[in-house]
Amino acid sequence: MSKESEKQRWQRNFADLLQELRVAQTGVQILFAFLLTMPFSNAFGRTTEFQRDVYVVALLAAAAAAAMIISPVAFHRALFRQGRKPELVRFAHRMATGGLFFMLIAMVSAVLLVTDFVLDRPIAFLLTAVTGVWFLVFWAVLPFARRNWGEDDVDDDDDDPETLTGD
Repeated sequence: MSKESEKQRWQRNFADLLQELRVAQTGVQILFAFLLTMPFSNAFGRTTEFQRDVYVVALLAAAAAAAMIISPVAFHRALFRQGRKPELVRFAHRMATGGLFFMLIAMVSAVLLVTDFVLDRPIAFLLTAVTGVWFLVFWAVLPFARRNWGEDDVDDDDDDPETLTGD
């Protein structure tokens, strides 16, 4: 089997990144839609000032996540057929990372909003903290820890846009 060319590798990296973004985009769009409809529900009038502040944080974080996760599509349109795939992959990687950060903020804030609405505040804070740690373990700790496990990681570097660019 022949090794892929650099151009083929960039193309594969971009295709892989797009697949990842499709999953994240669906999640953030569902959360954003949920948050957009909340103020129109009857129960929203019973929220406290703290809960409304948390709601605004969640809403704005979801909007930021959506913008960043969708931005590689707009960037691709602007660079279409210009032979700038490496630049596009690096940009998309950074936007996906930032989008996941804002998605984390939005999801944890949404958990705080809902748990604070239905439970006592100390329990809401505890459950929200557990939720935040849970996300961080699966989205940051395990993936970064896994990068250094075993010999099968040798080929994994080809999938990392930062490794390919030396960033």
